[in-house]
Amino acid sequence: MAGVLDNVNQRTRLVGENRLELLLFRLGGRQLYGINVFKVKEVLPCPPLNAIPGRNPVVRGVAHIRGGTLSIMDMNQAMGKAPLEDIRSSFVIITEYNRTAQGFLVRGVDRIVNMNWSDIHPPPRGAGKAHYLTAVTEVDGELVEIVDVEKILAEAAPVNEQISEGVIEDGISERVVQKHVLIVDDSVIARKQVQRVMQSIGIQTTLKKDGREALDYLLDMVAQGKNPDEALVMIISDIEMPEMDGYTFTAEMRNHPDLKGLHILLHTSLSGVFNQAMVKKVGADAFLAKFSPDELARQVNDRVRAMTGEDLLEQSE
Repeated sequence: MAGVLDNVNQRTRLVGENRLELLLFRLGGRQLYGINVFKVKEVLPCPPLNAIPGRNPVVRGVAHIRGGTLSIMDMNQAMGKAPLEDIRSSFVIITEYNRTAQGFLVRGVDRIVNMNWSDIHPPPRGAGKAHYLTAVTEVDGELVEIVDVEKILAEAAPVNEQISEGVIEDGISERVVQKHVLIVDDSVIARKQVQRVMQSIGIQTTLKKDGREALDYLLDMVAQGKNPDEALVMIISDIEMPEMDGYTFTAEMRNHPDLKGLHILLHTSLSGVFNQAMVKKVGADAFLAKFSPDELARQVNDRVRAMTGEDLLEQSE
């Protein structure tokens, strides 16, 4: 346990090689759950919590940590199960998602494991639509369920999904009426959030749940004699996904003669300078931290302007 608490912030060097490290933890029972170490800022024993009036039921209270105040959510309760008991003996995983920090109450932290994204698989088809998983894997013969934290946050602390007035340029959709945007994300919630922004702009979308599925889709277009560059406005892809992560997906496209010209925006809750460097390394066109509808819409505006030559026209004037 001491090793996990001491080292969790130093275990992020494998991202970009289609590898990740998972922090394994338990909630109310024997089931093992996982979360990408790259999302984790700190793990600590549960500090004293102060109740706040009118709170969402999954928020057990707020804690004063490192000079700031942080909401602590009961992850077991957020996933539709019973609240964790005896929280004084529990732990808090402090994470950073969608530009904000939050704490998740868990029963216990197990260990960190090094995995390949190809060993991480989408949830089984029979899992239904109400589950809180983005993926599953196996560690030492034991099933590990990887939690869809973005779904938990969307329910416990919804973000604004409306595009501000004046952000969408007039006639933007008419300029790309025969094209669509390819959205690649393992979180159902994240896919729908991006899709709703595209719908507000008036651009059609195609949805894929991981890099492998998206790459197969593009290669199938090529095999049918279609030109993906003529069909797509751009690709908006998450980074951490089962089967193939966004970095590897981007690198595969850049190395393919028929896909290397596609415009790729890496859109992820993994923020920070590290990702800016990785964008350049793998050859993506842009990076955007989730989730800002206005900034996402501006990225689409800029891309359409570049496609239709308006930027060059303005420069010549």
